[in-house]
Amino acid sequence: MARVLVVEDDPFVRSALIRHLTDASHTVRSVGTALEALREASQQPFDLVVLDLGLPDLNGGEALKMLRGITDVPVIIATALDDEAEVVRLLHAGADDYLTKPFSFDHLSARMTAVLRRAGAAGGAAPAPGPLRVGGLSVDPPRRVAQLDGVPLDLARREFDLLAYLARMPGVVVSRRQLLAEVWQQGYGDDQTVDVHLSWLRRKLGETAARPRYLHTLRGVGVKLEAPGAQQPG
Repeated sequence: MARVLVVEDDPFVRSALIRHLTDASHTVRSVGTALEALREASQQPFDLVVLDLGLPDLNGGEALKMLRGITDVPVIIATALDDEAEVVRLLHAGADDYLTKPFSFDHLSARMTAVLRRAGAAGGAAPAPGPLRVGGLSVDPPRRVAQLDGVPLDLARREFDLLAYLARMPGVVVSRRQLLAEVWQQGYGDDQTVDVHLSWLRRKLGETAARPRYLHTLRGVGVKLEAPGAQQPG
């Protein structure tokens, strides 16, 4: 499990994060200011930092900049502001992912898993992970190979990138804005770009928007990749 530094000044939120992360077998250190975070990060190694942007001593951008000056540890930023331009700026400044408050622990856990997997692959220290599996779907990002029920899928580059990104967070709803930022590396763009590629991807998965099997759209929210049968009636 990971060594996580939680940087959060709200004692209630911090206590909840510590409890959930500890229950998930992570080793957790927590601080309430940016300067304390810098001191912790300079004195001991961490696998991941969860950085709140609304800190009392420094704004999120300055805190991230100073943190990047002493370590390349993966950083997930947490913000209560739905400010697309600011989030995109911080992603370009070195943040690895972001969450908009309030968020569930399951959502945080999925993002942590994806960020840590990418960090391990980039660092070369960990063995290459096996293919990502969602039901009968298998996606192998290093080899850029995808199969559905054992049959290879003929995917264009961006289709594969889109599928691989969603496969890293099965069951998690991802907004079109986030897909533009992460898959297309665009801070701004037309949602139709995402919708068109989702339509092409659905066709190759043998499904439609009206009758989805793996790709499920939540109107006005986003899209998620989920195995057939995973959604149980309430």
